Amino acid sequence: MKQRSLGNTGELVSAIGLGCMGMTGRYGPADEAENIGVLNRALDIGLNFWDTADMYGNGENEKLLAKVLSSRREEVFLATKFAFRPDGSGKMGVDGSPAYARQAIDASLRRLKVEYVDLYYAHRVDPGVPVEETVGAMGELVKAGKVRYVGICEAAAENIRRAHGEYPLAAVQSEYSLLTRGPEESIIPTCLQLGIAFVPYSPLSRGLVTAAMPEPETMAADDFRRSLPRFKGENLERNKKLVEEFAALASSLGCSPAQLALAWVLHQGETLLPIPGTKRLKYLEENAASVDIVLEKETLARIQALLSAHPTAGPRYDPGNLDLVDR
Repeated sequence: MKQRSLGNTGELVSAIGLGCMGMTGRYGPADEAENIGVLNRALDIGLNFWDTADMYGNGENEKLLAKVLSSRREEVFLATKFAFRPDGSGKMGVDGSPAYARQAIDASLRRLKVEYVDLYYAHRVDPGVPVEETVGAMGELVKAGKVRYVGICEAAAENIRRAHGEYPLAAVQSEYSLLTRGPEESIIPTCLQLGIAFVPYSPLSRGLVTAAMPEPETMAADDFRRSLPRFKGENLERNKKLVEEFAALASSLGCSPAQLALAWVLHQGETLLPIPGTKRLKYLEENAASVDIVLEKETLARIQALLSAHPTAGPRYDPGNLDLVDR
């Protein structure tokens, strides 16, 4: 597996990571034995940049990873996150307070059964807490030996600069893919200027640009894509036109749509470290092979022509989730 630098940290991690969220829900049922097989195989092929969060499966995702970390901790560059927290009404809110950062890391370490995490993200920017306070507290966790590096997710460029000024950020994570290109405007350039790694989540557009995406009516009842505007009605029909033409292009190049989509993300810059998620061995191997695909200028131009001809239909989140994104 090819490696890339994690910003200016001097750390090398696998050029693509493994998003683990789907192993404990959100995308339908999952099998624990199969998940553990995927996690072990990921390490066998050198895919060591793992991404989880305390909210995934209400902590069950971290507990799942612990079953592999117990014997292979030193092989993993482990990232987890905090800040999502139910409010008094049960609705999901954001808590970036220093007190909660300290509480959350201790809980994550217990679930993961490790002494430290390599990368600790604030999952969202708390509008009620200055980002300097949140990141400053995370920096204290580094000094305490519980965290090695810190990062933030879905942050606007201004807050990235403010956070980095308080404590050096190793990584910024935001959604980025063929269908979600907003970070190109200011977030990716800011990360590049400051020497911060940019970690795209959902680089396969939650499966929309792959050949494996099921029709919405066949998705599991708890598959959260059912709530996403891009997967509904006229938006979905319009997006399918791009997906179909993109699949044809991938076929002509001798690769899968997922591999072409990941190769495109990787070609956007050496500072990018996409973290596609999967709970299937087949797709793990497929995704890993994308690091070896070289895209010529002509191919990149053809992809851009497709994107221009078929603009993405629908926002990436429903209004409630969009309200939690720092814009």
